[in-house]
Amino acid sequence: MPFKLISNMTPAGDQPQAIDKLVANLKNKVKKQTLLGVTGSGKTFTIANVIEQTQLPTLIISHNKTLAGQLYQEFKELFPNNKVSYFVSYYDYYQPEAYMPSSDTYIAKEVQINDLIDKLRLEATSNLFSSPNNIVIASVSCIYNIGDPREFGSTTLDLKTGDNWSRRGLFEKLVSLFYTRSELEFKRSNFRVRGEVVEIWPSSADWMIVLEFDESNKLKKITERNPFSGHEFNLQTYKLFPAKQYVGAGSSDIKGIYEKIRSDCSAQVKVFKSQGKMLEAHRLEQRVSYDLEMLNELGFVNGIENYSLYFEKDRKSGDPPYTLIDYFHHLWGDNFLTVIDESHVTIPQIGGMYFGDVARKKTLVDFGFRLKSAYDNRPLKWDEFYSRIPQAIYVSATPSQFEYDDCAKALSRQSANAQNIVEQIIRPTGLVDPPITIKPTLKQIPDLISEIQKRVDKHERTLVVTITKKMSEELAQYLGKTFKVAYLHSDIDTLKRSGILDQLRNGEYDVLVGINLLREGIDLPEVSLVAILDAGQQGFLRSRSALIQIMGRASRHVDGQAILYSDVVSPAMKMAIDEVNRRRVIQQKYNYENNITPVGISKSIRPQIIENPVETRNRASLQPILEVDILSLTPNMRKNHISKLKKEMRTAASDLDFELAIRLRDKILEIEKL
Repeated sequence: MPFKLISNMTPAGDQPQAIDKLVANLKNKVKKQTLLGVTGSGKTFTIANVIEQTQLPTLIISHNKTLAGQLYQEFKELFPNNKVSYFVSYYDYYQPEAYMPSSDTYIAKEVQINDLIDKLRLEATSNLFSSPNNIVIASVSCIYNIGDPREFGSTTLDLKTGDNWSRRGLFEKLVSLFYTRSELEFKRSNFRVRGEVVEIWPSSADWMIVLEFDESNKLKKITERNPFSGHEFNLQTYKLFPAKQYVGAGSSDIKGIYEKIRSDCSAQVKVFKSQGKMLEAHRLEQRVSYDLEMLNELGFVNGIENYSLYFEKDRKSGDPPYTLIDYFHHLWGDNFLTVIDESHVTIPQIGGMYFGDVARKKTLVDFGFRLKSAYDNRPLKWDEFYSRIPQAIYVSATPSQFEYDDCAKALSRQSANAQNIVEQIIRPTGLVDPPITIKPTLKQIPDLISEIQKRVDKHERTLVVTITKKMSEELAQYLGKTFKVAYLHSDIDTLKRSGILDQLRNGEYDVLVGINLLREGIDLPEVSLVAILDAGQQGFLRSRSALIQIMGRASRHVDGQAILYSDVVSPAMKMAIDEVNRRRVIQQKYNYENNITPVGISKSIRPQIIENPVETRNRASLQPILEVDILSLTPNMRKNHISKLKKEMRTAASDLDFELAIRLRDKILEIEKL
């Protein structure tokens, strides 16, 4: 079905001209352009209109799960009849494998996978093969290896009524797609048999497929059934995709792959021995032998991704990994659109992923914990990513210099009349950027309390932004004596952060205190005051871009105001204030000429896509850690055990589970006395 936008709204304010320019540029094959849209101007709605008018499959990349989830819900509402998918990292908890030579500490990989996100990721890749009209909302996770799209698309089970199937042949095919037969517990990626009926629960679905055969093994009926409500829908055909995105491990040449791994291991062991690194040589030999035994017996081993290169037929060492972007290329060539949301943050994040990954793995390889093939399970480098996005729209209220330079470069190849920095300043609601007041730091806290009280009296919310974690903690504690206050910091899980923001919106909190966590893309229409402490400090937390973004959090409220506490006006402050005032003048002029009275934004609080894993964490799972026989551990193992206990203690403390934190602390002290 073609993209069809369903909404009661029509483009207004600056949206019509922005849509026209963006669409014209895409049709004229302009490779890169920027939508410079102020907070609350309806950038999401503009992009939705662009997608409808161009009918291009679209990948939208956001820099974190919270904003990706917000965009996913918005696009699902705008395109209810089209495929809109969500593709983010499926880890609730991720501790990467690492080695610290200074303390001789090896940290094993630990993960906790969120089953719902795993389903949504599989749904995204399956949807891409099912329909040409796709929107995928992704985090930076989309630049990581998920395997060859050609293998995923060709490794399917095609079912059609009237076809003949031997039971053994059907079951073998299901197993080759990583489905597991289970007669007891029936869940995603399982199948079970009930006489002449085979039930399959697709890995990417909330419903199951029921296959009914006659006595001659002819498939007479295919039914889609909701396992909870029992509702059914009859089908003539059905295509079942693999239960895993990475299907390379199903390679038929397992023996040849194992031989190649052993050969590479032997070569590296010889290198270590020639360098006198006997411990590293022994360690690598042991590790690879163990991994191959596990692979041979179970078909899986913890850290299998470090051998992914061997399972990918057409990929050589050093070649870019296969990512979600390759799915778009495989299916549509260069005929798709990439939208990079909050590009001034997302682009640097994409550019830095590779370097962090290779730095960690270099230590593992150098000390014999991994083969060099570990380097090839990696994210894309920036130039690899950039070469894979044929047409892109950067979306930001504060584009960085990169966006301006890149758009200028793209424009040099186009008509001189083209314009690819598209401004969207005028809001359809008539809302004006908040007026800015600069106040001295003397008696700033009493003044802040007075300003917050004014908002509380009107059932409005306040954001207070500090420059250090210590100041945030102390200020939140102090304000908490008078108001309902929450403190946001970097240790709070992304999904829990979403819950706190919802609690602010529904009135459980009056004030939110934080550092730099309250900036890009967060919709908080109830916030009428943003107070910025130490506004004149130099640094990235008080840059022109950061100040504009932070002040923008108050622009969705009709009485929005920004207060900057500072004794000096820094260059960044001046530039930010000048830009906000420029935008205010444009909006006020438009409102006057069109007789528009500003109207505040009203937005319902949507349910969270993913339940917060911290809230449901089973503390009983820590019992084995607490009951370990310490005397049986080697000194090295004790070090690792203490590190694990300290990490759990910090997690417990941040979750306010102080009873558990004390137990863990006491256990650490007990071990350290030995």
